[in-house]
Amino acid sequence: QVQLVESGGGLVQPGGSLRLSCTASGSIFRLYAMGWYRQAPGHQRELVATITSGGSTKYGDSVKGRFTISRDNAQNTAYLQMNSLKPEDTAVYYCNADLHGLRYSNGYAGDNWGQGTQVTVSS
Repeated sequence: QVQLVESGGGLVQPGGSLRLSCTASGSIFRLYAMGWYRQAPGHQRELVATITSGGSTKYGDSVKGRFTISRDNAQNTAYLQMNSLKPEDTAVYYCNADLHGLRYSNGYAGDNWGQGTQVTVSS
């Protein structure tokens, strides 16, 4: 099992930017595909972005062109750069890890979750 710790959330004005980080420990980071999901009050958890161990990325439709997922295997860390933020991006953002990316390839989230970090977009 891999342990995941998110950081970087906070309050930002519409149009602003934030970068989330997810640091992994307890297993071999490069074996995992990494992802970000989010959940707003009254809504189901939804995919934001995923990245394979080789660097291939996938994005949810609502964030394409605004968010960028990346990873640094030497630092055991995945990132989510969020630009042009909108009030509807307000949610708890969760880091996710999927061993070998097998569940991601079938449209499911991985088995490993972080505790979540709050992102609030408001003026």
